[in-house]
Amino acid sequence: MITTKNLTKRFGKVTAVDNLSLHIGSGELFGFLGPNGAGKTTTINMLTGLLQPTSGTATICGFDIQTQPLQAKAVTGLLPDTPHLYETLTGRQFVRFIADLYEIEPKRSEQRMDELFELFDIAASADDLIRSYSHGMKKKLLLTSVIVQEPKVMFLDEPTSGLDPKSARTAKEILRALCDRGCTAFMTTHILEIAESMCDRIGIINKGQLIAVGTMEELRQSKGVNGLSLEDIFLELTGGIEYEEMMRFLEDGIVK
Repeated sequence: MITTKNLTKRFGKVTAVDNLSLHIGSGELFGFLGPNGAGKTTTINMLTGLLQPTSGTATICGFDIQTQPLQAKAVTGLLPDTPHLYETLTGRQFVRFIADLYEIEPKRSEQRMDELFELFDIAASADDLIRSYSHGMKKKLLLTSVIVQEPKVMFLDEPTSGLDPKSARTAKEILRALCDRGCTAFMTTHILEIAESMCDRIGIINKGQLIAVGTMEELRQSKGVNGLSLEDIFLELTGGIEYEEMMRFLEDGIVK
């Protein structure tokens, strides 16, 4: 469903994503992790057509994002980390607008919209202008609009950031259910417990390079230690000298 081959993005002398090659299958919930500035959002922006890669290729459901952008975007839903919405519309008008863009049958989109508004506790504000929404409400509205699209592939940049605990749990359960029904999700998150519990496979990027990819069991086997948490693996792979120094401080009793 998602394939990249040597996907690269440079900004001047800075290589934000360096020869990324991935294959993500149908129904897979893929976690894409990395420190701040590692290249996660740049990767999503290339895969959704918001950025042109410097080199390499990417396909979504077999459609090349550079040469077949309309076909690729027609099967793709995007949840950015920072919501940018039409604030002079109401929440209901915005979701209807998105559903119409994706040519979703009106009766079906209305039913799904109302169900999701209830699940995310924004039904009472559905007919208020978006400008009156809090950040968390905007995130829930945007997530509703993505799900209503019924995309084959979803790109989710920090999907639970800014959500209250109940809504975050609802979002996680809905995403898992959609993937179990065949949708593919490409998700970034800094909450490693979420990635460990939800994702079928995990990729870790650091300084633009993919440094690890696999199931939790495969990642543990690569380190040769059973029972490691994703946090342990992540910090060991990306922390470098800083992580080793922190562990020495802890072992020496400097941090109490």
